[in-house]
Amino acid sequence: MTKKDHPAMNVHVPRKGTKIGSIIGTFILRIMGWKITGQFPHEKKIIIIGAPHTSNWDFIIAMSAVMSLRLKFKFMMKKQAFFWPFSSFWKYLGGVPIDRSKKNDITIQMSEWFNSQDNAYLGLTPEGTRSKVLGFKKGYLRIAYASKVPVFLIGIDAEKKEVALDRIWPLSNDIKKDNDDIKAYFDKTYRGIRPEFG
Repeated sequence: MTKKDHPAMNVHVPRKGTKIGSIIGTFILRIMGWKITGQFPHEKKIIIIGAPHTSNWDFIIAMSAVMSLRLKFKFMMKKQAFFWPFSSFWKYLGGVPIDRSKKNDITIQMSEWFNSQDNAYLGLTPEGTRSKVLGFKKGYLRIAYASKVPVFLIGIDAEKKEVALDRIWPLSNDIKKDNDDIKAYFDKTYRGIRPEFG
């Protein structure tokens, strides 16, 4: 970590991108009136979940924050998308190929992937859509339990115009309880850009 690092960062957070990209990301956030608050945990491996996802603007805000911080994170993609000449491009962006036809399911594949990494942040959207949902999908928790990797919450707070790097959620060994509690926490704590879809 250098003197010019954003206070959200620490030595364990994987990095990518350029100084120019960081300047652009920071500029976009500033002209939109948004800021990044909080800090990443001192963990070499985490699953990041972001919510609420209620607007297409969420993607612009999130990607601007990623550029600003020069954060390197991974996301899951169908293996079929990794064909020449796009395979290198998807991997550069952070795509992790998932084979849905294999006997071992996604949870096992991602657990094996995490075990092969020294330093990895995996980003997931538990809602799976920007339409209104009653509950989160539980895949992120299945991967977290199988991989023994903590779940870190990031909130999109439209009222404060903040990308809030919130906390590691304490898991209880009960996936349904954890999922319900995390959803309730997001509902109570954050208000999306289009709250009618939250």
